[in-house]
Amino acid sequence: MEKNRLEAFSDGVLAIIITIMVLEMKVPHVETLPELKPLLPVFLSYVLSFIYVGIYWNNHHHMLHLTRRVSGGILWANLHLLFWLSLFPFTTGWVGESHMGEAPLALYGFVLLMAAIAYVILQNAIIRQQGKDSPLAAAVGGDWKGKVSPAFYIAGMALAFHVPWLSIACYVAVALIWLVPDKRIERFLERREKE
Repeated sequence: MEKNRLEAFSDGVLAIIITIMVLEMKVPHVETLPELKPLLPVFLSYVLSFIYVGIYWNNHHHMLHLTRRVSGGILWANLHLLFWLSLFPFTTGWVGESHMGEAPLALYGFVLLMAAIAYVILQNAIIRQQGKDSPLAAAVGGDWKGKVSPAFYIAGMALAFHVPWLSIACYVAVALIWLVPDKRIERFLERREKE
Protein backbone atom coordinates (compact mmCIF):
# COMPACT_ATOMS: atom_id res chain seq x y z
CA MET A 1 0.00 0.00 0.00
CA GLU A 2 1.08 3.55 -0.63
CA LYS A 3 1.95 5.70 2.37
CA ASN A 4 0.18 8.90 1.26
CA ARG A 5 -3.07 8.28 3.15
CA LEU A 6 -1.20 7.39 6.34
CA GLU A 7 0.80 10.62 6.13
CA ALA A 8 -2.25 12.77 5.40
CA PHE A 9 -4.32 11.19 8.17
CA SER A 10 -1.49 11.52 10.70
CA ASP A 11 -0.89 15.17 9.78
CA GLY A 12 -4.60 15.88 10.19
CA VAL A 13 -4.81 14.20 13.59
CA LEU A 14 -1.74 16.06 14.85
CA ALA A 15 -3.18 19.37 13.64
CA ILE A 16 -6.41 18.63 15.48
CA ILE A 17 -4.49 17.73 18.65
CA ILE A 18 -2.71 21.09 18.61
CA THR A 19 -5.98 22.88 17.90
CA ILE A 20 -7.73 21.19 20.82
CA MET A 21 -4.84 22.05 23.14
CA VAL A 22 -4.93 25.75 22.26
CA LEU A 23 -8.72 25.88 22.51
CA GLU A 24 -8.45 24.54 26.06
CA MET A 25 -6.71 27.79 26.99
CA LYS A 26 -9.57 30.10 27.87
CA VAL A 27 -9.38 33.84 27.28
CA PRO A 28 -8.75 35.49 30.65
CA HIS A 29 -11.10 38.17 31.92
CA VAL A 30 -8.41 40.35 33.44
CA GLU A 31 -6.85 43.60 32.38
CA THR A 32 -3.30 43.61 33.74
CA LEU A 33 -0.30 41.35 33.21
CA PRO A 34 0.17 40.53 36.92
CA GLU A 35 -3.37 39.13 36.96
CA LEU A 36 -2.28 36.55 34.38
CA LYS A 37 0.15 34.88 36.82
CA PRO A 38 -2.36 32.18 37.90
CA LEU A 39 -2.66 31.16 34.23
CA LEU A 40 1.07 30.59 33.84
CA PRO A 41 0.89 26.80 34.54
CA VAL A 42 -1.80 26.42 31.86
CA PHE A 43 0.34 28.28 29.32
CA LEU A 44 3.57 26.45 30.22
CA SER A 45 1.94 23.02 30.01
CA TYR A 46 0.58 24.01 26.59
CA VAL A 47 4.02 25.15 25.40
CA LEU A 48 5.66 21.90 26.52
CA SER A 49 2.97 19.76 24.90
CA PHE A 50 3.09 21.81 21.69
CA ILE A 51 6.84 21.17 21.53
CA TYR A 52 6.26 17.45 22.05
CA VAL A 53 3.64 17.29 19.28
CA GLY A 54 6.04 19.20 17.03
CA ILE A 55 8.83 16.74 17.80
CA TYR A 56 6.58 13.77 17.00
CA TRP A 57 5.36 15.38 13.78
CA ASN A 58 8.91 16.16 12.68
CA ASN A 59 10.27 12.68 13.45
CA HIS A 60 7.20 10.98 11.97
CA HIS A 61 7.70 12.99 8.78
CA HIS A 62 11.36 11.99 8.55
CA MET A 63 10.61 8.34 9.31
CA LEU A 64 7.92 8.13 6.63
CA HIS A 65 10.23 9.82 4.15
CA LEU A 66 12.35 6.65 4.32
CA THR A 67 9.33 4.37 4.13
CA ARG A 68 8.50 3.05 0.69
CA ARG A 69 5.23 1.23 1.40
CA VAL A 70 3.02 0.48 4.37
CA SER A 71 1.27 -2.67 5.55
CA GLY A 72 -1.77 -3.31 7.71
CA GLY A 73 0.52 -3.76 10.71
CA ILE A 74 2.14 -0.39 10.08
CA LEU A 75 -1.29 1.25 9.81
CA TRP A 76 -2.30 -0.20 13.19
CA ALA A 77 1.01 0.76 14.77
CA ASN A 78 0.50 4.30 13.49
CA LEU A 79 -3.02 4.39 14.95
CA HIS A 80 -1.57 3.18 18.26
CA LEU A 81 0.83 6.14 18.25
CA LEU A 82 -1.96 8.57 17.35
CA PHE A 83 -4.09 7.21 20.20
CA TRP A 84 -1.48 8.13 22.80
CA LEU A 85 -0.80 11.49 21.17
CA SER A 86 -4.54 12.22 21.18
CA LEU A 87 -4.44 12.09 24.99
CA PHE A 88 -2.04 15.05 25.09
CA PRO A 89 -4.84 17.67 25.23
CA PHE A 90 -6.45 15.98 28.24
CA THR A 91 -3.25 15.54 30.23
CA THR A 92 -1.98 18.97 29.23
CA GLY A 93 -5.20 20.60 30.40
CA TRP A 94 -5.21 18.68 33.68
CA VAL A 95 -1.58 19.56 34.45
CA GLY A 96 -2.23 23.24 33.77
CA GLU A 97 -5.56 23.47 35.59
CA SER A 98 -4.20 21.63 38.64
CA HIS A 99 -1.18 23.98 38.74
CA MET A 100 1.23 21.10 38.18
CA GLY A 101 -0.48 18.71 40.62
CA GLU A 102 1.12 15.37 41.52
CA ALA A 103 -1.35 12.94 39.91
CA PRO A 104 -1.71 15.02 36.72
CA LEU A 105 2.09 15.21 36.36
CA ALA A 106 2.42 11.46 36.82
CA LEU A 107 -0.32 10.78 34.25
CA TYR A 108 1.30 13.26 31.87
CA GLY A 109 4.56 11.31 32.16
CA PHE A 110 2.72 8.03 31.61
CA VAL A 111 1.15 9.33 28.39
CA LEU A 112 4.55 10.63 27.23
CA LEU A 113 6.06 7.20 27.97
CA MET A 114 3.33 5.34 26.11
CA ALA A 115 3.63 7.66 23.09
CA ALA A 116 7.39 7.00 23.04
CA ILE A 117 6.80 3.23 23.20
CA ALA A 118 4.18 3.49 20.44
CA TYR A 119 6.64 5.42 18.26
CA VAL A 120 9.27 2.69 18.70
CA ILE A 121 6.66 0.04 17.86
CA LEU A 122 5.81 1.92 14.65
CA GLN A 123 9.48 2.36 13.78
CA ASN A 124 10.14 -1.35 14.37
CA ALA A 125 7.08 -2.34 12.31
CA ILE A 126 8.41 -0.32 9.37
CA ILE A 127 11.91 -1.80 9.73
CA ARG A 128 10.49 -5.33 10.04
CA GLN A 129 8.40 -4.85 6.88
CA GLN A 130 11.25 -3.29 4.88
CA GLY A 131 14.12 -5.37 6.23
CA LYS A 132 17.07 -4.86 8.55
CA ASP A 133 19.07 -3.40 5.67
CA SER A 134 16.34 -0.84 4.88
CA PRO A 135 17.13 2.88 4.71
CA LEU A 136 15.26 3.50 7.98
CA ALA A 137 17.18 0.79 9.83
CA ALA A 138 20.47 2.20 8.57
CA ALA A 139 19.50 5.78 9.48
CA VAL A 140 18.17 4.99 12.96
CA GLY A 141 21.20 3.01 14.10
CA GLY A 142 21.64 2.88 17.88
CA ASP A 143 19.02 5.56 18.67
CA TRP A 144 20.40 6.67 22.05
CA LYS A 145 17.66 9.29 22.40
CA GLY A 146 14.99 6.62 22.15
CA LYS A 147 16.69 4.59 24.87
CA VAL A 148 17.26 7.50 27.30
CA SER A 149 13.80 9.09 27.00
CA PRO A 150 11.78 6.32 28.72
CA ALA A 151 14.11 6.44 31.74
CA PHE A 152 13.45 10.17 32.10
CA TYR A 153 9.69 9.65 31.75
CA ILE A 154 9.68 6.96 34.43
CA ALA A 155 11.80 9.15 36.71
CA GLY A 156 9.43 12.05 36.10
CA MET A 157 6.42 9.89 36.96
CA ALA A 158 8.02 8.79 40.24
CA LEU A 159 9.21 12.27 41.14
CA ALA A 160 5.74 13.77 40.51
CA PHE A 161 4.65 12.57 43.96
CA HIS A 162 7.75 13.78 45.79
CA VAL A 163 9.42 16.67 43.94
CA PRO A 164 7.00 17.95 41.26
CA TRP A 165 9.38 20.57 39.87
CA LEU A 166 11.97 17.83 39.28
CA SER A 167 9.31 15.79 37.50
CA ILE A 168 8.71 18.72 35.16
CA ALA A 169 12.47 19.05 34.68
CA CYS A 170 12.62 15.41 33.49
CA TYR A 171 9.91 16.04 30.88
CA VAL A 172 11.55 19.28 29.74
CA ALA A 173 14.94 17.52 29.51
CA VAL A 174 13.54 14.93 27.10
CA ALA A 175 11.96 17.66 24.97
CA LEU A 176 15.29 19.50 24.87
CA ILE A 177 17.13 16.31 23.87
CA TRP A 178 14.75 15.83 20.95
CA LEU A 179 14.63 19.51 20.01
CA VAL A 180 18.22 19.29 18.88
CA PRO A 181 17.74 18.37 15.22
CA ASP A 182 18.39 14.72 14.51
CA LYS A 183 20.35 14.70 11.29
CA ARG A 184 20.68 10.91 10.86
CA ILE A 185 17.89 10.57 8.32
CA GLU A 186 18.85 13.76 6.48
CA ARG A 187 22.50 12.64 6.27
CA PHE A 188 21.39 9.24 5.01
CA LEU A 189 19.27 10.85 2.29
CA GLU A 190 22.10 13.17 1.26
CA ARG A 191 24.53 10.23 0.96
CA ARG A 192 21.99 8.29 -1.06
CA GLU A 193 21.45 11.21 -3.45
CA LYS A 194 25.23 11.51 -4.06
CA GLU A 195 25.52 7.84 -5.02
